[in-house]
Amino acid sequence: MNGYNIMTGISVEEAVKRFLDEEYFKTETICLPVKESYGMIIAEDCQAGTDVPAFPRSAMDGYAVSAKDTLCASDDSPLKLKVSALQYAGDSDPIVYERNTAIRIMTGGRIPEGYDAVIKQEDTDLGEREVTIYSPVEPFMNYCPIGENIKKGEIVIKKGRKIGRTEAGLLAMLGLEHIKVKRPVRVSLIATGSELLRAGEALRDGMIYSSISPMIEASIKAEGMEIVYDVICPDDKAVIRESIKRALDISDVLITTGGVSVGKRDLLHEILDDLDAKKLFYGVDIQPGTPTIGSMIEKKPVLSLSGNPYAALVNFDLYFWEIAAKLTGCDELKPKRLEAYLNAPITKVNKMRRFVRGYYEGDRVSATGGKNRSSIISDLTGCNCYIDTEKGRRYEAGESVKIVLMKE
Repeated sequence: MNGYNIMTGISVEEAVKRFLDEEYFKTETICLPVKESYGMIIAEDCQAGTDVPAFPRSAMDGYAVSAKDTLCASDDSPLKLKVSALQYAGDSDPIVYERNTAIRIMTGGRIPEGYDAVIKQEDTDLGEREVTIYSPVEPFMNYCPIGENIKKGEIVIKKGRKIGRTEAGLLAMLGLEHIKVKRPVRVSLIATGSELLRAGEALRDGMIYSSISPMIEASIKAEGMEIVYDVICPDDKAVIRESIKRALDISDVLITTGGVSVGKRDLLHEILDDLDAKKLFYGVDIQPGTPTIGSMIEKKPVLSLSGNPYAALVNFDLYFWEIAAKLTGCDELKPKRLEAYLNAPITKVNKMRRFVRGYYEGDRVSATGGKNRSSIISDLTGCNCYIDTEKGRRYEAGESVKIVLMKE
């Protein structure tokens, strides 16, 4: 089917690769004022048009001197230099070097040509017309050269970086008022299940509140992306199909929850076939969330997750952030994978690769226990990672394991 045998029990890595091998409609580039772009993803390399600083600056309050004029200074034979000018940060009046003179200078002040060092004021007598120096200085002491921070022509920020506080400072340092960024990824959420209610609705017998979409929405919005469509659909083929068609018209990625297994009301397989979806995988070798479906419709990724909250969250984290990284060119979005050492053994032997709730700190990790069921999220509050455990084996305390950090 569509070139893939979708029920082969393939690995998570192969399932991710199948998504990434597809051609997407990429997010467009927009131009925004830098102040409106915080948290967004830079769409072009930012190159410095000038050196920063563009002139030599003093690193502290003191006296600018020529190092060669101070060679004879010592505690026993202090050297006196004429103070020929006063230079504050921002001053630009021309000053011509004169031998055996000093310039009273403040932090950030421009060091005139011919002066190549700054003596901090604490090492002088703070003279105003004449300053006493008690030791020689080396060239370029307390001296910030041209381009010390950024060189002209240097790529300061590469495209694909998120604009955080450091990037905002660098953009300001370059004097940039506007920047090209990636339009935020637009995501649609469709929760399926006749038993689902939204928070705030009266709870009726046999009904439950939908919790998966709020978890996913919180995670997506925290990364500066947009939820453009969010609905709950009953187990009705026509209703779900029309909701999917509407969602695809306005979003870059569609996420559905529920209806992916093989029960009488698990309708997603049929609906995706009706919509000529290109199915990429189903039945990945993973617990929880084996029934997750990956597919493409009109060059847009569709991630169909389990209706069990923990199973949905694990698979959302494993697949969605890889998709988002491809859409935006931002590798920072990809799941962060590390190795850590177990504080205590994991004794349960699983028939499939399993992602277990964990807490990671330093280079140590602990399985957090609890009921550890795919339908339960009440024991997630003390977790910050998934422990990636192999099928068919147990783990001893101190053993190295792979972990995937949860998004905050």
